[in-house]
Amino acid sequence: MQIAEAFHHVVAGQDGVRFTAYDGSTAGPVDADIHVAIRSPRAVSYLVSSPGELGLARAYIAGEIDVDGEMYAALTRLSQPSVTALSWADRAEIARTLGPAALRRPPKPAQEVRLRGRRHSKGRDAQAISHHYDVSNTFYEWLLGPSMAYTCAVFPRADASLEEAQYEKHDLVARKLGLQPGMRLLDVGCGWGGMVMHAARHYGVQAIGVTLSRQQAEWAQKAIAEAGLSDLAEVRHMDYRDVREDGFDAVSSIGLTEHIGKAQLPAYFSFLQSKLRPQGRLLNHCIMRPTTTESVIKRRGFIHRYVFPDGELLGLGHIVSVMQNHGFEIRHEENLREHYAKTLTAWSANLDGHWDEAVEEVGIGKSRVWRLYLAASRLGFETDRIQLHQVLGVKLGPDAASGMPLRPDWGS
Repeated sequence: MQIAEAFHHVVAGQDGVRFTAYDGSTAGPVDADIHVAIRSPRAVSYLVSSPGELGLARAYIAGEIDVDGEMYAALTRLSQPSVTALSWADRAEIARTLGPAALRRPPKPAQEVRLRGRRHSKGRDAQAISHHYDVSNTFYEWLLGPSMAYTCAVFPRADASLEEAQYEKHDLVARKLGLQPGMRLLDVGCGWGGMVMHAARHYGVQAIGVTLSRQQAEWAQKAIAEAGLSDLAEVRHMDYRDVREDGFDAVSSIGLTEHIGKAQLPAYFSFLQSKLRPQGRLLNHCIMRPTTTESVIKRRGFIHRYVFPDGELLGLGHIVSVMQNHGFEIRHEENLREHYAKTLTAWSANLDGHWDEAVEEVGIGKSRVWRLYLAASRLGFETDRIQLHQVLGVKLGPDAASGMPLRPDWGS
């Protein structure tokens, strides 16, 4: 069996993918809009030596496999790779063709991260955040657009632009939190300060944001000054656990909980509750698993090794239970997974539109990681393998007073 035909058997789940290989072999329809090119014997080594999707990802990141065409379309057509799709006779034939040297374990691509220290210690969390967020502010400007919002947008209409949808996300959070002029907001894991600036500019709120990414904090402080919001808004480069102020009217956590870790969630929600005044609200916005029965961490997978090291996704039921058990009454919840699929579609288009600049800025390996990660995440949200939930909680005051309206007043 030739190489292209072998790859077709191993990873082609649907028609519409053409394979070509370094040995001159081809497989799949000639007119396919997706073309997978196997560049060297090392591509086979990655597939054989690494479990499941990880081998294919490593081969692509290392440049041993190229994908021409839309990455999302490619992923929808490729099946979970497994050499067991080949007969033993075919495996033996490929082994003879390649020779023993090609089947040795290849080196891991340089983009694979290895963290040091105790999981979810302050030092290790800083390493994990730096790996993903301290890539390049210029790169993120191309990827995210003017909003610099790196979390799920909320599309008020199917044809809304990404900028409209990110504005709507920030405004929805502000409305759910009941922000009013003169209030104080703490935004943990604030990124480039989008929520902080939105609250200050549109609601007259005194807002503090904290992030473990030095590059994010520097960018945000500059943007705040340029917007003339320095009297209301501030972004600090620090761990949320080091915030000393308390008595906040509201806390927003938009895309941070995924980095906290299951074992640390009780302390996390207890800490946020302690920062609120009575009747203060918390809006927790994070990616979750569709059930509470799945494995929390897939340490051997592509996302953990290349994108979000130490990230842990949990089910809605678990998150809500921990919030309830540590001082919050749950008042509202909604699932926005379709919105995240649309957000990722827009980010992928932005990356494709700036591909050459991105490669020059962060390198071909890192750019390939991002191209694959965005497409795979979009597919995950569309197929309900992951979800995005906003959960609104309140810290009750004396006599269980919530300060909440009788009916939600934040609109759709």
